[in-house]
Parts: sequence; C-alpha cells; structure tokens
Amino acid sequence: MLKDFYADLHIHIGRTWRGRAVKITGSKTLTLANILQTASSKKGLDLVGIIDCHSPEVIEEMEQLIEEEILVPLANGGLLYEDTTLILGSEIEIYDTNCHGPIHVLAYFPTLMVMKEFSAWMSGHVKNVHLSSQRIYCDGISLQQKVVGLGGLFIPAHVFTPFKSLYGKGVVQSLAEVFDPNLVDAIELGLSSDTEMASGIKELEHYTFVTNSDAHSLGKMAREYQKLRLADANFVELQKALHNKENRSVHTNYGLHPLLGKYYQTVCAKCGVHVKDKAIICPVCGSKQIIKGVSTRIQELSSPHTTERIRPPYIHQVPLDFIPGIGPKIMEKLLDAFGTEMDILHRTTFEQLATVVPQKIAERIDLARTGQLHFSIGGGGVYGKVQFE
Repeated sequence: MLKDFYADLHIHIGRTWRGRAVKITGSKTLTLANILQTASSKKGLDLVGIIDCHSPEVIEEMEQLIEEEILVPLANGGLLYEDTTLILGSEIEIYDTNCHGPIHVLAYFPTLMVMKEFSAWMSGHVKNVHLSSQRIYCDGISLQQKVVGLGGLFIPAHVFTPFKSLYGKGVVQSLAEVFDPNLVDAIELGLSSDTEMASGIKELEHYTFVTNSDAHSLGKMAREYQKLRLADANFVELQKALHNKENRSVHTNYGLHPLLGKYYQTVCAKCGVHVKDKAIICPVCGSKQIIKGVSTRIQELSSPHTTERIRPPYIHQVPLDFIPGIGPKIMEKLLDAFGTEMDILHRTTFEQLATVVPQKIAERIDLARTGQLHFSIGGGGVYGKVQFE
C-alpha cells in the first residue's frame, strides 16, 4: 500500500558535534542532531537529505548515533531517527578543464558504509573533505560514474541560479556538455523557478523535478519540499519515485512562488535596481555588474516543443516564517497546538487556526496556502517579499 511522505532532500550541516565548520555559511546551530530533531518534531518531514554526510566528523557522529541506537539503519537504505528517515548525501562542486563550472551537484547513497567509501575516494580529489560543497578535481562524467557505481543517486543542484549551477553561468547550453544524460536521476529546480517555467526546456522533459530548501539554518528547512508517493520512507523507495517505477512518484512539489526567489529578476548588483533582461549596463549607476535573472535564463534555454509527459502539480507555498506577523511566539503557539509545520500547512483548517492565533494571522496563513498572496519581486540575491494591502 502506497502512502504520502514529505521530503526535503537538500539540507546543509553548519557545524559538527565537535564544533568544526562544515558549511561555513551555515548556522552554528545547524548540527546533525538539531536537523534530525527539528525535522521530526517541528517540520514534520518524513525524509531529509543531509548533503554534508561525506565529512569525516559527520560520519563519526552518525556511527556514534547508530551505536547508541538513536539512528537505526534501514534494510532498504537510509537511517531512521524517530519518525524521519535520513538519506545520506553530499554536495560537490565541479569545475572541469573545459571551463564548465562552477556547478553544484547532489549525490545520495543508501548506507553509511557506502558513504564512507565515497568520502575516502572523494578525499583524494578535493582539498578539504571536511567542508561542504568542495570543488572536485575530476570531470562531471567521472564523478557520475563513481556515484552510480556505488549505487548512488546523482542530481544537478539548483540548476538555474546565476552562481554555481548547470545553466546559470550561461556557458553551458546543454546538460550533455557536462554530464552523461543517462546517469542523471532528477533535476533540482531551485528557489527562483518552478515546474511550469522549466518545462519549456526540451532536454529536461525526461527527468523528474525535485524542490528542496538548500537550508543553511534550521528555520529554512522545508521552505521547499515534495510529497512523495511511496510504500515506505527509505532510499530504495526514493530511487523508485525519482524514476516513476512501480507507481512510486513525486506526487506534488511545494515551493516558493518564483517571484519570491532571490534570483528571479535581472538586477544590477551594485545599486540593486531591476533592469531590462538584455541590459549589460545599469541605466541608473552605470555598473556592468548585472546579475541575469532565472526567468530570463530559462527563456533563453526554452523552445517550443510537444510532450506527452504529465508532471505533478507545483504548489506555490509561502513558508510560515515568510508571512508577516508570524514570529517565534506565534510559531510556538501553532506548533504546540497542531504538531508540525506539515500539519499546519496541510491538515489544519482555517477555523482551527483562528482558535489559536489572531484571525488576521489565520487569514494570512490561509491565503498563503491557497496561492492568493501578492509579492514584491526578488532578484540579485535579495528575496521578494509578501505584500498585504
């Protein structure tokens, strides 16, 4: 029997249990233990892809948690923590001799033993295996072959963002210039795009789209996620879902409205003004530091084509902490009353919300859940904002 599971597959570790930096820009509170506890008790995530599991001190901590039976290895891959399954992942940066890059990719593995093997191999190809998103000194196809040879999953990350992505820099026009298209398991869209936008790119029509938070802090977990249709929450089931096998699937994508994304519109990096898509000089300050918006880059890559593929719905959902008026105290009230953020967003009625928080806040949550909010547009590294009249 298939059931629904919520998954965020791109979460960073800021610090190890000994305080060593992993993702330098990540929060110091973004530890493995805190991620698991937050995912299970506050966010309501059934699967979390933690993409810094290659770091040796993170591996040591997972081994300790397994010994203490806090983490339980699953027969079909993954580590169970309370109600949440940890999928062991790694984010890696490619910059090959053909000037393809920097490009971030995600690799996931079924067991800690396999992740240890990958980490050992990776240590011979990066300068510092302890850190997140390190540049690997090999080409993209060689990396793919290693990941797939170990039984892993390979997903290009946030593929349209202007920095450190497959298409964002503008050098790469086709996935096949960098990767073996047959060894790609899915495509991660990123915060400034959605399914409708990306569906205009013909070469992507065969891949499942995933939507993840790329969280650098605990609060940002599950700002984007997906609902998976699986028999259980484990690695093998996830693999089947990405390839639509045995009725497993990505059932629904949930993500920011692209207008809220911090790279949606083309912007002058110096003065912050929105400029025309093809501008090379800012009309306000004269700077040539123009950051091309994701919307423009996708238009450049798109072409008219027909497809028989029917993709799952993409729900434009505003995270609770984006909604004005929801601070820590209100959030605590909501969690105390309804359990987790997934409960608040998917299972709680407006009437129930209004019994716990002021009606104005309940109305805003309901508008956010039904896609009826208005936004100022993001770009140039600055998020858009929710606007209320």
